[in-house]
Amino acid sequence: MRVTLEEGGPRLRRSPPPRPREDPAVLVSIELAALCRSDLKEVAGSRHGPSQFGHELVGTIRESTAPTLAEGSRVVLDPNVVVNRGTGFADHMWAAGPADLLRHALQPVPHGPAARRLVFAEPIACAQHCLGAIKRQVGCLQGAQVAVLGAGTAGLLIAAIAERAGARVSVHNRSRARMDAACKAGLLDVPWMLFGEPTGGRTDVVVIATSFVLPAVLDEALRLVAPGGLVLLYGGTAPGDRHPGLECDLDQVRRTGTVAACTWQGHSLRVAGSYGTNPQDFAAAIGDLTDVAVPLRAEALVAAEVDLPGLLGLLRTPDALGPGKIVVHPESS
Repeated sequence: MRVTLEEGGPRLRRSPPPRPREDPAVLVSIELAALCRSDLKEVAGSRHGPSQFGHELVGTIRESTAPTLAEGSRVVLDPNVVVNRGTGFADHMWAAGPADLLRHALQPVPHGPAARRLVFAEPIACAQHCLGAIKRQVGCLQGAQVAVLGAGTAGLLIAAIAERAGARVSVHNRSRARMDAACKAGLLDVPWMLFGEPTGGRTDVVVIATSFVLPAVLDEALRLVAPGGLVLLYGGTAPGDRHPGLECDLDQVRRTGTVAACTWQGHSLRVAGSYGTNPQDFAAAIGDLTDVAVPLRAEALVAAEVDLPGLLGLLRTPDALGPGKIVVHPESS
């Protein structure tokens, strides 16, 4: 059984996933999947770029003709490595392509930790990639002031990784209810602030981790960032996105991970982007999740659990979704 995204929208199919014609190919038995905001954007038709529908998952390889991916291996998915794969919202998922691409797309994880924790490997890898982009601009994060705009899963994970790196972190959001729900998860012990609240000073780095880099959110980032500071674009952008008075193409900066030197109201600043992941990000994410001394308890962000028919209902009524991560069990209850 699987939930696929088709021309008419999401659909529940009860047939087994078709095996790709090419080899090598790998069949993954899905232990657990999770719903990402980018999945919702794809359903709504507001996400740009190649499809990544159903990409947050953890599973076990049941069949393999790939020499470097042994049957019985436990894996998570890097959706930025393009292979021929089915949806991860399924009981099983086929993936096929060149052996080297399959090896990088299916990242190994240990068997011990719970799937409920490891299903966060991909979003944490994205957070690690974001922190890498920041470190390339400001160096060591120890003591740096980092404001994260957005109290969704992405923003909270970025804030948690930055805090673990020694930054002085604050989380900002437009909604008090969303912020209160995020605070109750207990993942972070940092200042929580509404947009527009006085901060007592400007900050070195502002990360925009909202679903979209909207003009009002960018205005808040520009209000908070110190002269000479860094605004990091992590949230969604569309081709040609610009902001009046800021001399850069926001979408190009984000997707290429480049840096633009800009001025705003007479002050210099840098605008940088973060997009995608690499194998080092996954290694760091898995290290965060399996740290024996102080593991990153990402599972605290789980707000609800559904089966595949329940997921279909959520995809058809996304406005009913609240804060927190939705995890998806492939078996019906």
